[in-house]
Amino acid sequence: MGRRREGLSVAREEDTGAGWLLGNLMRRHKEMTSVFLHGNMLLSNLVQIDGLEEKLARCRQTVEEVDLKLRREKLSPEGRKSLERERNLLMTKADNYEKELSALHKENRKNAALAVAVGLLIALIYACWTM
Repeated sequence: MGRRREGLSVAREEDTGAGWLLGNLMRRHKEMTSVFLHGNMLLSNLVQIDGLEEKLARCRQTVEEVDLKLRREKLSPEGRKSLERERNLLMTKADNYEKELSALHKENRKNAALAVAVGLLIALIYACWTM
């Protein structure tokens, strides 16, 4: 509520000062973040990263199980060779998952930097506009 001075309403200092500006900037930041998340830019990367991390974890667990079988069980030469081929395939798959995961992390960092840059640009434009 404002104070009355000679019949005119005078706004509070926080409605026009730094508090008001900060509140509007925070509101704009939330709106922009919402736009990016709903635009599936960042969200799809996060979902892909989570999926790849799960696949990588399962792949590594399977490699450990195959290694355990190779060490503990007495196997025929054909069985051992088959398990070694399976282990090599799993290791190749894990390497591919790691490379893809690294690329997704890099893309995610770029998207985050872009979001921050756009936010700062909006804040700068808004600050210049209101001065």
